[in-house]
Amino acid sequence: MTASPDLKTVQLASPDLLRSVFRRHAAGVAVITARGGSGPVGFTATSLTSVSAEPPMLSFGIGTGASSWPAVADTDHIAVHLLGEHQRELAATFARSGADRFGAPTRWHEGPEGVPVLAGVRAWLACRIVARVPAGDHRIVLAQVLAGDATGPGRPLLYHQGGFHGLRD
Repeated sequence: MTASPDLKTVQLASPDLLRSVFRRHAAGVAVITARGGSGPVGFTATSLTSVSAEPPMLSFGIGTGASSWPAVADTDHIAVHLLGEHQRELAATFARSGADRFGAPTRWHEGPEGVPVLAGVRAWLACRIVARVPAGDHRIVLAQVLAGDATGPGRPLLYHQGGFHGLRD
């Protein structure tokens, strides 16, 4: 016999319930970058998902109120970076509103299709956006992988319970 949920703790669907549940879900940390009209833009994402191997495709979510959304909405190409546990501060910089995300100490260079590529990451991919699907106050961006590098150092950075953490065995 399986245990039933405690009905005293059941909540109706709400933004707070969704946030509370997903704080309990450990997720890998990525930074998405794009070339914007007045320079590079980027944001920290934990919604990165592999979608297809043939053709190689991925997805991520972005809020339409995010400062990076106008650039992502207008560009054809983005870069996806998987961060290592040694990059907590980089993750925090790209998550912080109003931060100078591409100023020192952030190191980056222009990659394929002109996308900003961050230095020292565990892996990165340059991608072509193929769709932006409306999903509430977000868009799910589908992107086809064009090129990348999976040889960076370190162990993965995770996001859990509102903070950045290293992977433990």
